[in-house]
Amino acid sequence: MSRKAALVVAPGRGTYNKPELGYLKRWHADRSDLFARFDTIRQEAGQGAITALDAAPRYSARDFTRGDNASGLIYACAYADFLAIDREAFDIVAITGNSMGWYIALACAGALSAEAGFQVVNTMGWLMHEASIGGQMLYPFVDDNWREIPGQRAALLTLIEEIPGLHLSIDLGGMIVFGGDATALNAAEARLDPMGGRFPLRLPNHAAFHTPLQAPVSGKGKAALPATLFDQPTLPLIDGRGHIWRPGAAPLPALWEYTFGHQVTEPYDFTAAIRTGLREYAPDVVLVLGPGTTLGGAVAQALIGEGWRGLSSKEVFAARQAEDPLVLSMGREDQRGRVVG
Repeated sequence: MSRKAALVVAPGRGTYNKPELGYLKRWHADRSDLFARFDTIRQEAGQGAITALDAAPRYSARDFTRGDNASGLIYACAYADFLAIDREAFDIVAITGNSMGWYIALACAGALSAEAGFQVVNTMGWLMHEASIGGQMLYPFVDDNWREIPGQRAALLTLIEEIPGLHLSIDLGGMIVFGGDATALNAAEARLDPMGGRFPLRLPNHAAFHTPLQAPVSGKGKAALPATLFDQPTLPLIDGRGHIWRPGAAPLPALWEYTFGHQVTEPYDFTAAIRTGLREYAPDVVLVLGPGTTLGGAVAQALIGEGWRGLSSKEVFAARQAEDPLVLSMGREDQRGRVVG
């Protein structure tokens, strides 16, 4: 049987929650040597071990959503998931990620070693947590069937123009992630109608990622993480603009500058990244690395927005998933077995 062409997507912050407690031990007990190397990096920085976090007797949102803890833990889960993909069943044609998932994608594509990738994620997570600049808020522009509500996306972008200090942080499938200080987010929240009993949704322990407010973090990241960490990718990398960094031809100084410059202070267009992956590499399937299951919905919304393989709604997507899945999320036990063999 021929291998399926796969676009791999790495997750960002907010994907390791209570159901994911014990993820490393449950799915990657054979990677203890790798995790020990990550723990050494943490211990040298005066931080607790990620394996100890994963083995905690109970989940604490206060501890697990902190940037200095969440980043390294999610990286370890996602990178180990990438190593577990059955390469006899899947031909990985390109890699992308959402927000912090860009750092994970760099390591999966070989532009950073496993340890360098962990160092990048852990350092940037700590810097973000230490600075704690602003916050994020999520609001959809699609209905319950994941069809775009006419005019809603434009109305959300208009808020950014009208409210001082409010920024577009992430274009996330069928959702807009706003970034800004408390005053700006409060003003936006006051103008947004409650939707689905959930939105507008403030994201706990999230700073105003991918906005100009993060310029101080960008500067500290550049000072702490040299360009010598980077190497040529061995797989195509799609960044948060939809730009492709090709194997053997990536200008490394520019890749370093994007990673700690534009990627930190400018909007992250996850939807454009997925669009590029679909149009340029025509994958048979999209593989979403764990932990967590939330990113699969954003991927599906991006596929529907693109009309990929005839997808037009959540209902159509669900029917296709039941027949021959286009999206496989490794954080879901019922789909994981299809990916790892």
